[in-house]
Amino acid sequence: MTVIVNPDDLARNQIFLVLATSGNIRERNIEIIKELSALGFLSVIITTNFPYNILNKLYSQSGVDLSHVCFIDAVTRNSIGTVENIHGVVRYVNNPANLTDMGIAVTEVLKEHSGEKVCILYDSVSTMLIYLSSPNISKFIHFVTNKLRLLDISGVFLAVEKGLDPMLMSQLTTFVDKVIDTE
Repeated sequence: MTVIVNPDDLARNQIFLVLATSGNIRERNIEIIKELSALGFLSVIITTNFPYNILNKLYSQSGVDLSHVCFIDAVTRNSIGTVENIHGVVRYVNNPANLTDMGIAVTEVLKEHSGEKVCILYDSVSTMLIYLSSPNISKFIHFVTNKLRLLDISGVFLAVEKGLDPMLMSQLTTFVDKVIDTE
C-alpha cells in the first residue's frame, strides 16, 4: 500500500492538503481512510462530494473497518430531503453551502470523540466551489484548521488541484502544514 500521509506527521497532529486528479479523487479518499484506520485513528469524514451511503459502501468493499469511521454528510439532505442522523455514525447537514451547520456538526462530533485519536478528512474542497465562493470556502477552511490545531487533531483536506483557483490554492497552502500532490 502506498503511503499518502506520513504517519509521523499524523502523530504530530499536522494538517494536510492532498491534491488529486478528478479521475483518482475517490481512490485517494479510500487510500487515506485505509491509512488512518491502520494507524488507529477514528476518521471523521466531512463529505460534500459523495453521500454517506455511497462512501460507506465503498469503504466496506475496500475492507475499511467502519467502526472507526463516522460521517458528516452535506450531500444527502440536499439531494433527497429528510434523513435521520444515526448517532455515532452519520450526522447530516442540510446542504454544502450551510457552513454554520457544518461548523456546528464538526464541533459536536469532535466533542463526542474527545480524548480519542481522531483525524478529519474533508472531501472535497473542490466540490464546495459549486455551492460557495472561494473567499467563503477559505474562511471556513481557516475556521476548521484553527479548531483542529486548538484541539490537537490531524486533518486532511482533499481537493482536485486543477479545480481550485490560484488565490484559493495559495490561501489553503498557508492554512496547512503540508501539501501532498498525488497526481
